[in-house]
Amino acid sequence: MNYDFDFSFLSTHWRELIDGMLLTLRLSVATIVFGFVLGVALAVVRTQGSPLGRKLVSGYVDLIRNTPLVIQAFWLFFGLAALQIRVPAMAAAIIALTINVSAYTTEIVRAGIESIPRGQLEAASCLGMSRWKVLRLVILPQAVERMYPALISQFVLMMLATSIMSQISTEELTATGYAIQSQTFRGFEIYLVIAVLYLVLSWLLRISMAGFAAVVFTRRRRLKTPL
Repeated sequence: MNYDFDFSFLSTHWRELIDGMLLTLRLSVATIVFGFVLGVALAVVRTQGSPLGRKLVSGYVDLIRNTPLVIQAFWLFFGLAALQIRVPAMAAAIIALTINVSAYTTEIVRAGIESIPRGQLEAASCLGMSRWKVLRLVILPQAVERMYPALISQFVLMMLATSIMSQISTEELTATGYAIQSQTFRGFEIYLVIAVLYLVLSWLLRISMAGFAAVVFTRRRRLKTPL
């Protein structure tokens, strides 16, 4: 079977692809920041909170991790609209992705917190450090550093999951591909280009987060090293 590849659409639609790629990047950055903050807070409650708080966080994590992201996005965008609560597509996408990634981040950070040796916590208490200082200066920095590779992988998966937000009219990269394909009828070529762009975004995200870790965590180790 002969197939003639035709990428001529790039000359007329490249701006749309760049715009979709930039929107995907903005979605990813916003979700990483909000999802990480929420996930860390929930992990602290899951490990340090009251019995009721732990049960509530556990239920939240189980609910989010065992339901599809697309259903969560539909509920926020279409379900709330049926209740006369209008949520813009971009806001619904950020909220849905944040909720989803925070549940996974909670479990990742929880594992990091529980990996801290109890002897360190006892030593910090003997030094008269408050519970908040122990958490902020001893537990969380080490927990995040230990689980950072897992967090990077989770955030890359989340970035790829932004493609699902095309189902609620968010004009990110995949939605842009749908629109171009409907105009050019070159489905194979456009989705091949989009796959390459997602590979580039994944690579950039991994490199940037690894660079951030090299700066932040190396500096922390240097500051802790005795003179």
